[in-house]
Amino acid sequence: MFIYNTMTRKKEELVPIEPGTVKIYCCGPTVYNLIHIGNARALCVFDTLRRYLEFRGYKVLYVQNFTDVDDKIIKKANELGKTSSEVSENAIREYFVDAEGLNVRRADIHPKVTENMEMIIDIVKTLVDKGYAYEADGDVYFETSKFPEYGKLSHQPLDDLRAGARIEVGEKKRDPMDFAVWKAAKPGEPYWESPFGKGRPGWHIECSAMSRHYIGDTIDIHGGGSDLIFPHHENEIAQSECATGLPLAKIWMHNGMLNVDNKKMSKSAGNFFMVRDLSAKYGYEPIRFMLLSVHYRSQLNYTLEVIESCKAALARLYTCRDSMERVLASAKDGEAEAETLENVKTAREGFVKAMEDDFNTADAIAAVFELVRRINTALGSPEVTKGDIKVYQDEFTALTNVLGLLYNKKDEIPEEITALIEERKAARRAKDFAKADAIRDKITEMGYIVEETRQGTVVKKA
Repeated sequence: MFIYNTMTRKKEELVPIEPGTVKIYCCGPTVYNLIHIGNARALCVFDTLRRYLEFRGYKVLYVQNFTDVDDKIIKKANELGKTSSEVSENAIREYFVDAEGLNVRRADIHPKVTENMEMIIDIVKTLVDKGYAYEADGDVYFETSKFPEYGKLSHQPLDDLRAGARIEVGEKKRDPMDFAVWKAAKPGEPYWESPFGKGRPGWHIECSAMSRHYIGDTIDIHGGGSDLIFPHHENEIAQSECATGLPLAKIWMHNGMLNVDNKKMSKSAGNFFMVRDLSAKYGYEPIRFMLLSVHYRSQLNYTLEVIESCKAALARLYTCRDSMERVLASAKDGEAEAETLENVKTAREGFVKAMEDDFNTADAIAAVFELVRRINTALGSPEVTKGDIKVYQDEFTALTNVLGLLYNKKDEIPEEITALIEERKAARRAKDFAKADAIRDKITEMGYIVEETRQGTVVKKA
């Protein structure tokens, strides 16, 4: 598998440090609010990457952190008259509601900053002892000039970065580019005891500490949104590589940003959408489909038309799944034909080729729909066998599972609707079409749709 490495700006083959096992660290949210669709893109992209690697036979160790102490959390806690832990724990609970709605599996480990303070303090102490960080009135800053490679991920020279940097009021940095790895406690803020005094971690140090503790000095894939390249991931690299002397990650993988109606999503622009709000209107699954329908590195543009087209595409997939189940019941016995096996082989090869070439979920979805086309053709043939359908079902299920799609259960049709369907069938056999139409209208009024297909009568919720 080849993945575009942000560090080298080229596609590189994934060669795990430990053969057969891929270790991934993905930066998670700062937990003070509901997640927005920008957050959701990274969640769905890296969840699907994990699923695909498992599909290809790898064992995956997937770690995604929660930043549960931060200026934003403290600010919200003060506004609500609550503790920071109350705000963060509530946000984590709500995060899992949305993540499960999007069919994002839980990480193997979800470390929290507040539960890993000892290792965070330890790496800060290591940086100070090695001369890469310095203390200033209870704060501890990383000295970027001590790391000549600073800027290698964002591909910006240190002098260029320094030109746009400044020292905030109250900061006692030696250089505007230096950044805090430990912050002295302010009145009313949560704090922890440390060799540098009472305080809390800077934002970037947490990931350096937790990825090292739960994965090791070097990660196979470090993931996140492209907005994290600078300064977060750049600072992680500086801290970690100075502390360990080893590369932090073999591959840096970043998903692109999301626009809304061709404009950058932002609170100030009033086009900032929470996943919870969109799901109430469209459901979670169309959101996931949308986020995977474009190559992960490309900019994704959310519009009403896009989400509606995703709903329609999902409906085609569900119809195919239901048609296979329905035709299987009446299909003749027999083994799968050579053509069926060839169709399935072609579909898998197309799917794998797309995913192996920089995780191209857009082309992988296209391969699934080509399989759907072949399945629909087969289901329309009187020669289709149970063996054919089962082979198609297995492949269809395997590929859609990798994408994390079709996870909503089939609607249960109430007995009264089922009885009306049978009554309508009897009326049609008796050529009493007026009665059949009247029954159909009644079913429609009850919130269900009746369709006649080549495979028979189909009823579904409106």
